[in-house]
Amino acid sequence: MASNLARNAPMIAAAGGIYVAACYIGYSAVQKNKADIEETELTIQTGDNFSFISNPNRTDQFQNVAAKYDDEIGRDESVMGINLLRRSLLYFHAKGTVLEVGAGTGRNIPYYPSSSVDRVLMTDSSDKMLAQARKKIQNIERPKFACRVGDCTTLDEFPDQCFDTVVDTFGLCSYQNPVNVLKEMKRVCKPDGKILLLEHGRSKTWDFITKYLDKNAERHAKNWGCVWNRDLDQIVEESGLQLETLHTWHFGTTYYMVCRPGTARR
Repeated sequence: MASNLARNAPMIAAAGGIYVAACYIGYSAVQKNKADIEETELTIQTGDNFSFISNPNRTDQFQNVAAKYDDEIGRDESVMGINLLRRSLLYFHAKGTVLEVGAGTGRNIPYYPSSSVDRVLMTDSSDKMLAQARKKIQNIERPKFACRVGDCTTLDEFPDQCFDTVVDTFGLCSYQNPVNVLKEMKRVCKPDGKILLLEHGRSKTWDFITKYLDKNAERHAKNWGCVWNRDLDQIVEESGLQLETLHTWHFGTTYYMVCRPGTARR
């Protein structure tokens, strides 16, 4: 059953493509009316690069939303097939000892296959987000999970080439310098290992979606700490990863990437 779901995940996720535009617009309208979000000044820079939004307090928002995070995004992820994309990515590609960076509340926990994964170390800079993940792993024996608060931009505590698989799902939008994060993920991944990415970024095929993301990027970052309109292709290329598999969904805004340590594809 799990195998069939994993194999059909991309097809099912594609069926949610028509819904995604309404999700973006409706979701953003709801967030616009949230009165409990403090107004802060953000600097947005969109275009061909990373669409950085610079604000030293932006990522603090993860601490604020941790308790409600799963409830807020769970329904949209289910309708859009994100859960199935998580399952497919991990079922077919995760193995051995895994490092997951930007693990957040542990939304990937149910999808790690016990047949191929021995251990998963989940790291995140937000202790409150990881507190939610710890609740989910209390009764899980196999594969074995552990949580550790840490800075994903400097994985200094880990030696070179020590993980079979390194995972990041919807985390590159959150880091101040995503290229450096990928370089660190590359450093700690074994030469024959895989770096698995499931991310959202700017669409290269649907201009109206990209314009919408750019227009609302500042408010979305303020509410959720997430820069949702970054150029994922350029970020991966500049990190020096070898891109082995690339699929995009939801009008080109969801990126499913399987990478190897090596020279970026051009």
